[in-house]
Amino acid sequence: MTTVLLRGGRVLDPASGTDAVMDVLVRDGVVAEVAVDIDVAAGGANAAGDLEVIDCTGRWVTPGFVDLHTHLREPGGEDAEDIATGSAAGAAGGYTALCAMANTSPVCDAAPIADMVWRRGREVGLVDVFPVGSITKGLAGRELSPFGELHDCAAGVDFFSDDGRPLADALVMRRALQYATAFDAVICNHAEDPDLTHDAQMNEGAMSSVLGLAGWPHEAEEIMIARDLILAAGAGARLHVPHVTTAGAVELIRAAKDRGVRVTAEVTPHHLLLTDDLVAAYDPVLKVNPPIRTDRDVRALRAGLIDGTIDCVATDHAPHAPELKDQEWEHAPCGMLGLETAFAVVVTALVATGEMAPLTAIARLSTGPAGVRDVGEHGGAIAVGRDANLTVSDPHVRWTVDGDALHSRARNSPYHGRELTGRAVHTLLRGRFTLRDGVVQSPEVSA
Repeated sequence: MTTVLLRGGRVLDPASGTDAVMDVLVRDGVVAEVAVDIDVAAGGANAAGDLEVIDCTGRWVTPGFVDLHTHLREPGGEDAEDIATGSAAGAAGGYTALCAMANTSPVCDAAPIADMVWRRGREVGLVDVFPVGSITKGLAGRELSPFGELHDCAAGVDFFSDDGRPLADALVMRRALQYATAFDAVICNHAEDPDLTHDAQMNEGAMSSVLGLAGWPHEAEEIMIARDLILAAGAGARLHVPHVTTAGAVELIRAAKDRGVRVTAEVTPHHLLLTDDLVAAYDPVLKVNPPIRTDRDVRALRAGLIDGTIDCVATDHAPHAPELKDQEWEHAPCGMLGLETAFAVVVTALVATGEMAPLTAIARLSTGPAGVRDVGEHGGAIAVGRDANLTVSDPHVRWTVDGDALHSRARNSPYHGRELTGRAVHTLLRGRFTLRDGVVQSPEVSA
């Protein structure tokens, strides 16, 4: 394997608190040295002519990004995405690890399915894919999936979610939390009280009234979060709150953390940038579950992400085949793409505006999600002896998103035609380029 010297980049390593211009030497897939002005000749790296020097001046060198919430659609939904195309999108976005949600067909509620997803990710080789197990069999909300079997399989599942189907039965949720403590696993429940969201089409508020669309109230999210926090506290279990969207939800999570509840939370890029006034265009690409909210909510989400109440950014990358998404608003499915634009949205919304320090932004994309579930040596320290799972990004480049040029099989990006700032340039998975000069490196994924 070629020895690579990442020369002169701004090393942002949240695990060690490092924020300095340094070199990173990668040899045999691991970090060999991190220092200022590394003398490669002295270390013999170039003795066999196998040294490659990458000029990283003006760029950030960081841990590879980790996404806790990705829909790769395989098995069963390959018309919208599969592990190969989703992995390509991840590598293009600077990700080295993706957590594949369980709402596939068949559902990821048994070890053979989890192992297939995990192994397929390894075969593609662009990112490491960590399957999420379903909380209940078939996502039906009644009988618990075999957590022990899923935990002990090759994929080592320690994160469980029924994704967009909220576990409304409090008794089943309580049992799931109690069961999960045997493995110190994480339970992630979609935060929605379904009794309050029948036929809901968008955020409930002034704009839903103007547009005549059924509203999705804040209370639907906050009631479910409050219930789950109480149950998690009683069980001593680990609860993860997905895609937080309301100011009230941020306050509930902040107060629970202050009480010592074992809770973590995520926010999506689109909920950090988009607001419900955009729905006036009736563009179905903006239809998402939970819905985009108000400017007040966006500001609360940003504050919660900055102060650590919200632990990480997760994309909820949700590809849909064009013939399904390109329908009238009422009939279009919820969901939007996110892997290739997540870093840019965080930079555009928070770093470029001066609200968030670069080191904090990288923490929320890497060490934050890696602290929620076990993803091996992803999102951790850039330290000697650790796997070289790294991202090199340009935080200053401005680019216009072209939805047709994204690597996903789907095209439902809410940022098509929008200018964003910041983009991954190189991604390295165990020292091997999966993205090089902005080009995905894989024989499996066609252009």
